[in-house]
Amino acid sequence: MPHNPPKPIYVGGRWRDATGSDAIAVTNPTSEEVIGFVPRGSAEDADQAVAAARAAQEGWGRTPQSERIAAVEAVYKALEARSERLTEAVVDDVGTPRRIAEKLQTSLPLAAVRDFIEAAQGIEEPERVRNSLVHRSPVGVVAAITPWNYPLLQTVGKVVPALLSGSTVVLKPSEVAPLVPYVLAEAVHEAGLPPGVFNLLSGLGPEVGAALVAHRDVDMVSFTGSTQGGRAVAAVAAGGVKRVSLELGGKSAAVVLPEADLERAVKATVSSCLLNSGQTCLAVTRLVVPRERYADAVGSAAALAARFTPGDPSDPATKQGPLVSAAQRHRVRGFIDRAVADGANVAAGGSAPPDGLERGYFARPTVIADADPRAEIAQEEVFGPVLVVLPYDDVDEAVRIANGTPYGLAGAVWGPDEESAVAVARRLRTGQVDVNGGGFNTAAPFGGMKLSGTGREFGKAGLEEYYELQAIQL
Repeated sequence: MPHNPPKPIYVGGRWRDATGSDAIAVTNPTSEEVIGFVPRGSAEDADQAVAAARAAQEGWGRTPQSERIAAVEAVYKALEARSERLTEAVVDDVGTPRRIAEKLQTSLPLAAVRDFIEAAQGIEEPERVRNSLVHRSPVGVVAAITPWNYPLLQTVGKVVPALLSGSTVVLKPSEVAPLVPYVLAEAVHEAGLPPGVFNLLSGLGPEVGAALVAHRDVDMVSFTGSTQGGRAVAAVAAGGVKRVSLELGGKSAAVVLPEADLERAVKATVSSCLLNSGQTCLAVTRLVVPRERYADAVGSAAALAARFTPGDPSDPATKQGPLVSAAQRHRVRGFIDRAVADGANVAAGGSAPPDGLERGYFARPTVIADADPRAEIAQEEVFGPVLVVLPYDDVDEAVRIANGTPYGLAGAVWGPDEESAVAVARRLRTGQVDVNGGGFNTAAPFGGMKLSGTGREFGKAGLEEYYELQAIQL
């Protein structure tokens, strides 16, 4: 085990030690070896970070927008120069295969920063509404609490729009995979943002995260994580009447219409489900197909999943890496075993460890058939490489199945043409729908309905979350 000391925290424009001596080990999910440590921050650290953000907020909010945009552009350039380090950190910390990490964990977040900068152009110009002038003002001090599965994308989705708005930030990344946010903090420091505008505080959610959410000087909480965690955040934040943005769980469905290209739909759905070892909030994890094509869909999905052989994520040939932790692996295996106990059948994969992988938190890519749409495996987010194939008899039933979970984050529709697919997509109660393979767009709003959360991230809609509106009557 390495004996390197914990990384410091970043508060008030400088790196310093946390108040306590406890540290959190960072584990490589492929080797199961400890690769570093981060501080276990305390409520006192949270108080100091919020104080630094509060002291900096008025000056940053009064800074001309052009200068704030220039500062974020400097952060972008510093991140871009660290692209290789960012990718390596994700491979080591999350277990994302390198060829996927380069594109989705590094290049996509950088593109999102560019989209935010574009969306910021002119957004603070006052709007005349009859005898009123409507101005946008920064929301204030933002507590950004981010997950481990896409550590840079989820972080820039909160930090960048906050900074552009004139708000200041205290970032609390997941302790499970905290290395990438430290690279971001280095980039912010190099870009020369004023002290206190950005602060990084590592620690545990029930300790540091809870202290930030409850803090009287935090004006907004932006949280991405589990629905259970989102409920807790919303309950605590309500006591301070804070603005809250929540991006939570999902159980997204791909609806394949009767005349759609089944082979193409199954291939795209399997790829979506298994992306990042299934640890993707918007992953399509239910494949809803016409009953007469059900057997073909199950067979095709099983054959495709079998090609995603788990392996070392640093190997360019690897399609699927490990899950992020032993706890996550235990969770995924439990869902599969309970599905079988409930009467479902495993068409591919299963809960047994993958062959030849004695170390690492690996799980088999799994396809579940013959499950009841109301069963746990078809209702709850597994957050692992598990796809459920469900049949339907008519399109109305397909829509009911797709909408028949507590979640509404993402989804997909496959049809013989765009018009028919869009017509069904408009019936889905979900924040985002891909039609015939449409790709993720960082300039478009992203967020959920129902238990998948509130508010939107990315693009202009994501930037607007960090402003207050003031109407001046003339």
